[in-house]
Order: sequence, then C-alpha cells, then structure tokens
Amino acid sequence: MKSFTFFKQPNDVKLELAEKIKVLRKKAGYTQQELAKRTQVSYGSIKRFEQTGEISLIHLLEIARILDVLEDFDLLFNKKEEEISDLVRKSFEE
Repeated sequence: MKSFTFFKQPNDVKLELAEKIKVLRKKAGYTQQELAKRTQVSYGSIKRFEQTGEISLIHLLEIARILDVLEDFDLLFNKKEEEISDLVRKSFEE
C-alpha cells in the first residue's frame, strides 16, 4: 500500500494560500494597510494571515474579491465524483 505522505497537510495549504494572497497583494500594488482599508478587514488580521495563514472565511473571501480572484474559489469543489474516486483508487495502486 502506498504512503499518504504526498498529501499536503492543512497547515501547509493555509501557509501556501497566505503566500499566494501576499504575492497577489503586492502585484496589485497594495500595502497591508491599503488592503485592510479596501476590504474593511483589520490591518492586524491581514498581517496575521500573511504570517500564519489564519483568517476567517468571510475575510478571506473579501480579500479575494478585492484582489479579483474570488471566482477562483468556485474551482475548489468542481471535481466530479468519478474523478475523486479515480484519484483515491489510484493512490492505493502500486
């Protein structure tokens, strides 16, 4: 049986997401303070998010809206059940 070490851990995913948002923020030319003002999310929350990946879902969605990537969240759960079943089955094959 294959090891599941190739799966990302939740902590890894949240840190990668925070880094991607940070890159998008900088690409858009916003400081953390400017993004806070535009999103009405506190500066402390944005700073903490970029450092730890911790943020409420509603704040993350508001940040994504301002950075024009909100529609990307629609892609999160678009895999068909058959595709998911195939991925799980393949993970057990050698």
